[in-house]
Amino acid sequence: MLPGELTTQLKQEARRIGFDLVGATAAVEPAGFDRLRAWLADGRAGRMSYLLDRVEAQRHPRHVLDGARSLFMLAIGYRTVEPASDERATAMGRISRYAWGRDYHDVVRQRLHALADFHRQLTPDVAVRGVVDTAPLLEREFAQRAGLGWIGKNTMLINHDWGSWVFLAALLTSEELVYDTPCEESPCGACRACLDACPTGALVEPYQLDARRCISYLTIELRESIDEPLREAMGDRLFGCDACQTACPWNRRTAVSEDEAFRPREGENPADPVELLSLDEESFRRRFRDAPLWRARRGGLLRNAAIVLGN
Repeated sequence: MLPGELTTQLKQEARRIGFDLVGATAAVEPAGFDRLRAWLADGRAGRMSYLLDRVEAQRHPRHVLDGARSLFMLAIGYRTVEPASDERATAMGRISRYAWGRDYHDVVRQRLHALADFHRQLTPDVAVRGVVDTAPLLEREFAQRAGLGWIGKNTMLINHDWGSWVFLAALLTSEELVYDTPCEESPCGACRACLDACPTGALVEPYQLDARRCISYLTIELRESIDEPLREAMGDRLFGCDACQTACPWNRRTAVSEDEAFRPREGENPADPVELLSLDEESFRRRFRDAPLWRARRGGLLRNAAIVLGN
């Protein structure tokens, strides 16, 4: 099958099974690899040692799929409803939008598997692998190269229609595709809304994030106690933080997703920290086993709930 026909059929199928954005780019060494190494060397990844352990694998997509020639980059929008207002807002805990529904890893992987199977039907000898968020791959840079959007000053990929409310995924293939035009220029201009909105100053300068101060890192990835100077800045944020995204002008009027998988589960927009403190290990497992909040584990979520109540 010719590259043009293969690319067209893959894009049509990807949209049919629920991907909102699709684009293709070549499997090459990403320009941001040296920046990643410098960022890690500066210690800005905090305790996320897994990033440092796999840094060399980020040098080229062939470390994710041997023989990779192309990347089919994909995105799914997750902006569904708006954050709920509550008269008890000072006693409730905010959860980042992306974590309101099912674990996106499960949802996106299921669709990637379906797209990979379709690819194998078209080209039976292909080597293909779908990845979402867990493989050593600079997804945002490759998404930019595939024309899905540009990298904003808050380090997130931003699309004209969906803003930054998107989950990214990639289908790596040994086949040649017809590549899309990269988004070379950023429309962010002189805007610094995202930097000014960050409660902890984690965006130390445009395009530079210090994860050690980021509320998403503190409430999700960090397993230890949160430093006292950062606790007050967390406010009512129980899990994750959308401050820089909410402040972004490109996110004010975006497309709305009708995907039921990402609509808020009961009790998560917002959440009651007192109720969470009553959960034993088994209750926590039953409630959150297939939800993004599982990532923080029970100890992390109860720590966060205590800080929210303290604030």
